[in-house]
Amino acid sequence: QVQLVESGGGLVQAGGSLRLSCEVSGSIFSINAMGWYRQAPRKEREWVASITSGGSTNYADSVKGRFTISRDNAKNTVYLQMNSLKPEDTAVYYCKVQARAYPFNYWGQGTQVTVSS
Repeated sequence: QVQLVESGGGLVQAGGSLRLSCEVSGSIFSINAMGWYRQAPRKEREWVASITSGGSTNYADSVKGRFTISRDNAKNTVYLQMNSLKPEDTAVYYCKVQARAYPFNYWGQGTQVTVSS
């Protein structure tokens, strides 16, 4: 019943910007946090950014100062604004919801971000 759908990915040149969206549908008992992860080809999935239920944000060192995570509770949507993109940002970006009850974690299917030099 629970679905997370990412959108907003695409192809941009280095220095450009993209805004990713993750729409959450279905019933989740209680959301502790929401976040974004990414996985480059042949690499392990890595954490990018998160926002807690209280609104606190955290970022991986590689994206600090360039990416901003935010949410719209009325729309059940979390966003990732990505500025000053670099070729090394190229990856599939995944949205994750962390709940306070089992199964705890919900994942979207991912959206491709490609940054060309």
